[in-house]
Amino acid sequence: MKKIIYSPHLILRLKLREIPYYLPKKIYQTSGEHYFDKETLKRVAIKKVKFKNKLREMAVIYEEINNQIYLITIHPLKNYQKISRIKLGRWQKL
Repeated sequence: MKKIIYSPHLILRLKLREIPYYLPKKIYQTSGEHYFDKETLKRVAIKKVKFKNKLREMAVIYEEINNQIYLITIHPLKNYQKISRIKLGRWQKL
């Protein structure tokens, strides 16, 4: 199993957005949707989770480096963001 590392930026985002610490790892490990972002050259894991009493799609941006998973940031997606990025070809399914 690959080691999962939280970036300092991710830890800051968790605090600022009041997101539970375990959530990025859970999204990465259980997501059925993984994409490659051609603009940022990073990978994206998306999963619908309960966040602030709503069911929301959350995106975790990550990289795989030397058999490690480096989780960079997390944010809730607006309804149109995922569909738009897939249709425009920015996100490619992995």
